[in-house]
Amino acid sequence: MQTAKKSQKIFIFIVLQLGFLFPAIVAAQDTLGFRLRMQRFDDNVMLDIAAHRTPKQTKVMLFFTHSLDYGNVAVPLVLLGGGIIRNDSQMRQNALYVASSTAVTAGVTLLLKTIFKRRRPFIQNLKIVAVYDPTSTSFPSGHSSTSFATATALSSAYPKWYVVAPAMLWAGSVAYSRAYLGVHYMSDVTFGASLGGASAILLRSIKKDRL
Repeated sequence: MQTAKKSQKIFIFIVLQLGFLFPAIVAAQDTLGFRLRMQRFDDNVMLDIAAHRTPKQTKVMLFFTHSLDYGNVAVPLVLLGGGIIRNDSQMRQNALYVASSTAVTAGVTLLLKTIFKRRRPFIQNLKIVAVYDPTSTSFPSGHSSTSFATATALSSAYPKWYVVAPAMLWAGSVAYSRAYLGVHYMSDVTFGASLGGASAILLRSIKKDRL
């Protein structure tokens, strides 16, 4: 019975992940006019953000962007270490849950980047000047998706305001930094954040079913 429920949860997770891609697929396949309007909107947002950059803000945004390299690894490692030291099996399970949420989200993000191959803003529109030049494709934002996967998973495992507030503030700052720095369109960022949050929530439901 438990195996059947687990299989059902996994099936639902896969279906919802695929269904989550529908808006992006529709946007990619829709009329040229619609896509042009969306592109203009994205371009205008990017140009407006770039016009209001300051050196101090840029340093802060670079800090948040680079913090992802440590945050996504540090959170599950701290939980794992704490679980081992305190002999707390629940904390060790939460470490695995957070790491799994981030890893699954990263995999889905990479797949979408391969499928859509959207060019970076500074390549698509030469008027947009980026602070630095990443070489991978743009849609969706991997920083946004994985930061929100980590933050959502951590918040789900420890639903206290003093965990949720800083976790979501960090993820939101990482996500916004990508648009601020000119390396992602705002639509890349918002879709990535939604993808990461949804992945963590769906994996949480699978985790609960196993307990």
